[in-house]
Amino acid sequence: MSWIDTLPYEEAGVRLKRAYDRVRGRSGQIDNILRLHSLRPHTLEAHLALYKSVLHHTANRLPAWLLEAIGVYVSLLNRCDYCLEHHFAGLRRLLEDEARAAGMRGAMESGRLEQGFAPREVQVLRYAERLTREPAAVERADIGRLRDAGLDDGEILEVNQVVSYFAYANRTVQGLGGSAEGELLGLSPAESEDLGNWEHA
Repeated sequence: MSWIDTLPYEEAGVRLKRAYDRVRGRSGQIDNILRLHSLRPHTLEAHLALYKSVLHHTANRLPAWLLEAIGVYVSLLNRCDYCLEHHFAGLRRLLEDEARAAGMRGAMESGRLEQGFAPREVQVLRYAERLTREPAAVERADIGRLRDAGLDDGEILEVNQVVSYFAYANRTVQGLGGSAEGELLGLSPAESEDLGNWEHA
C-alpha cells in the first residue's frame, strides 16, 4: 500500500478521524494519497484545503474538465500513475464522452496536443509542460502566450496553481510509495465554495 505506516479509520485519533469523515465516499473509501498523511493529520487538513481550492472551488472560472486535464498531463509528465489514473477517471466522468477523453489522453501521451485539444487549451498544456519540466525556464513570454490565447490573469493563476498542486501530489505519492491498489478511481468532491464540503460527485 505504501512505504510508510498509515492509520486505518479504526485506529485514527480524533483529529484524523474528523478529516477521514470529511473525505470518505459512500463506500467508506479513503483514497490512499490521503492515508499517506495519517501520521500527521495537520498535513492532511492542509492538503484537503489546497486540493479543494485549486480543483473544486466554485470561484474557479476555467472549466473543471480542463483543470482535470492539466492534472492528468502533469501526472503523465511526472510519470505518476496513481494521479494519472485517478484524474483521468475524473476527466472521463466530467466529459461524459469516452471517445473525446480517449482522444485527449492519446494526444497527451504522444505529445501532439493539437490532435486532442483546441488551440487555447494547447497553450494551457504547453505552459503546464514547461512549468513541470523546466520551471526555471518559464518567462514572461510564456504568460504572454496564455494571454494571447484568451486567458485573463486570474485564469492564468488557476492554471499555475493546478500545475503546482500536482507537482506536490505526484511527489507525495511517488516519494512514499502510494498505490491505487483496491481503490475506486475518479471520485472527487462536488464543486462548492465550502472547503469542508466533500460530498462526492
